[in-house]
Amino acid sequence: MDSRQATMSKRRVAVVGSGIAGMAAAWYLSGRHEVTLFEADTRLGGHTATVDVELEGRHYAIDTGFIVFNDWTYPHFQRLMQRLGVLTQPTEMSFSVHETSRDFEYNGHTLTSLFAQRRNLLRPSFYGLLREILRFNREAIRAMDDGTLDPAMTLGEWLESNAFGEAFQRRYLLPMGAAIWSASLSDLRDFPLQFFVRFFRHHGLLSVNDRPQWHTLVGGSRSYIPLLTAPYASRIRLSTPVRGIRRLADGVALRSDLGVEHFDEVVLACHADQALALLEDPSPAEHEILGALPYQDNEVVLHTDTRLLPRRPRAWASWNYRLDGRDEAARVSVTYDMNILQRLEAPHTFCVTLNDSDAIAPEKVLGRFTYAHPQFTLAGEAAKARHAEISGAAFRTHYCGAYWRNGFHEDGVWSALRVAHALGGDEAGPEGVAELLSPVAREAEHA
Repeated sequence: MDSRQATMSKRRVAVVGSGIAGMAAAWYLSGRHEVTLFEADTRLGGHTATVDVELEGRHYAIDTGFIVFNDWTYPHFQRLMQRLGVLTQPTEMSFSVHETSRDFEYNGHTLTSLFAQRRNLLRPSFYGLLREILRFNREAIRAMDDGTLDPAMTLGEWLESNAFGEAFQRRYLLPMGAAIWSASLSDLRDFPLQFFVRFFRHHGLLSVNDRPQWHTLVGGSRSYIPLLTAPYASRIRLSTPVRGIRRLADGVALRSDLGVEHFDEVVLACHADQALALLEDPSPAEHEILGALPYQDNEVVLHTDTRLLPRRPRAWASWNYRLDGRDEAARVSVTYDMNILQRLEAPHTFCVTLNDSDAIAPEKVLGRFTYAHPQFTLAGEAAKARHAEISGAAFRTHYCGAYWRNGFHEDGVWSALRVAHALGGDEAGPEGVAELLSPVAREAEHA
């Protein structure tokens, strides 16, 4: 902590939005400042959305938004969970593709699942697909190491210039990326090349064997919320949408249905488009930067209709992409097998499907939701690099959210910590937090 942070006086800070970024920012700041968290919804968590299901006399807690994290690329999130004493469990991360019109499918997890469709053993085209996967992995790593990935190039342009086949693109790479970022195939072609390759390499997706161990949270992802919000629980305002924000010479005026309140600082932990809409006095830079960071809605259905999974149970994976002849610009169709991901022992297979509502039997639907996901473009990458132009103590305004990096929980925590540093906070969190921790964490504190 630098001297400016050490001498920073206690401030009244409003945090707008209770996704992982907002809750983490409030946690990091609550030991040094008086934090009030505003949430428009009736619940905390944003994409941390665990649903209680009662089926045939048994109870299940099923995640429908944030589900998994790994031990390579989630260092800040992992440390936060360890600090809070949240229990985790290892899980399987596997991926399948099912092309309905050609009855073509595979699951790349093991040799058995790779050839779940036995016909693939005799298909030269399938071995050609595998060769192209290995070639992509080699060439992407080489280009990254050589520094020859053009920062102004899209993924689609690079695939075209390197003569990667359409079957490889449509049956492997683009579906995998679309499933990761909840994007369309055409969106993936427009992804920034460097961003895409860097992410794939860091997550072990350019390697056949060297990959991270993935985990889920025991009892559902919501299990961390009470622990993370405990230090400021009395200053959480649910069902309180912020209607407008105006920056003043001596602070920030925040308008809600409760009236106008004054704070010293405001942390906007909502989506970029939402943040821009709240500002009553946006600067040209805020217009340019936030306006270049769009979001897209995705329909999410929790259900038990296994017809959305590959035809052959051997091909069922954690993530299952469905190619059903829709246009490349159509939204992603992917189904998560929650029994695999959350290690559920149940007579039913719980599925979470994005953007394929009409294909699901209505009597098997357990819940319908809409989540907005950030979109990634070359313009967006340039905008994210300008964060310091609009965020900081000099502006009394601070922006955080997963969209400032890769769009995942780790990125939300990372961006929350960046805001905390600007206001004198650090990763240690609030003092005297021990009595608020889970028994597991308290035991670790005194080990």
